[in-house]
Amino acid sequence: MHSTLPPMRALQAFESFGRLGSVTAAAKELGVTPGAISQQIKILETQLQMPLIMKDGRRASLAPAARSYHELLSAGFAKLRQAQALLAQRIADRDVQISGLPTLLLKWLNPRLHRFEAAHGAATIRMEATHVEPEPLFLNHMFRLTYGTASEAYAHRRALFHDVCFPVCAPDFLARHPEAADPAALGALPWIDIDWGPAYASVPRLGDWLAAQGLPRPEAKPASVHSLSGSALEAVAGGQGIALAQQSFASVDLRLGRLVRLSDDVIRMPEPYHICWAPMLLENEVPRSFLNWILAEARAD
Repeated sequence: MHSTLPPMRALQAFESFGRLGSVTAAAKELGVTPGAISQQIKILETQLQMPLIMKDGRRASLAPAARSYHELLSAGFAKLRQAQALLAQRIADRDVQISGLPTLLLKWLNPRLHRFEAAHGAATIRMEATHVEPEPLFLNHMFRLTYGTASEAYAHRRALFHDVCFPVCAPDFLARHPEAADPAALGALPWIDIDWGPAYASVPRLGDWLAAQGLPRPEAKPASVHSLSGSALEAVAGGQGIALAQQSFASVDLRLGRLVRLSDDVIRMPEPYHICWAPMLLENEVPRSFLNWILAEARAD
């Protein structure tokens, strides 16, 4: 068997036939005649020196020995189609697409977007809130807002800000528990925990803030544990207890009076938040403007 690749047209005809199940369907997909599909498959059989098609009466199907070859070939063509779709989307769509950690989008980015929209009214912001880091190639058509070392998977990244944390509660909780105004009493009060999972074990929690102030850690188990910081802050705003909040996530609720800050003392997050992108994304003017805008917003905090 030759080590050189067979002709692309032959590979494409064979892949289409195996995926669609008939010469006629493959011909229709590729815009050629059924005879052309059969001819290209014969060229491929000659080069590979093996039969690729078996016939049962008038019905043709993949030969058993050719199925694993087709499976690998089909996966390669699927990648090519995906790449073409991404390129077409990038050319046709001038909107700004953002993948980001859910609370970072909800509590930090979303309250600011009206300022970008005021300057770029024709642009639509499309946001996908997810903890799952996208494949680096997908950043050719979207930004990624993420935390810490996760940003290192991407070709280009810039730190947005390095957050700090402090305890908060709801105004009605403070009215029911006025002792919450004294940091020394916080360890004995109902509290809400935030746990991002084992990959983020270094992210501080309420007990870490108390220990940094020389105070005892919470005496009891938390009333609830949340994987999303935003969900935990909603529980706190509902009066369920105190929590260690990040400034970037709590700032709007503090300004609106939904939360009350219980101390001026802070502890820093171990790592900064980042915005990540791939080079092709910045070929369009609107994404370039968005990147400049969000970096300026982060500096202004």
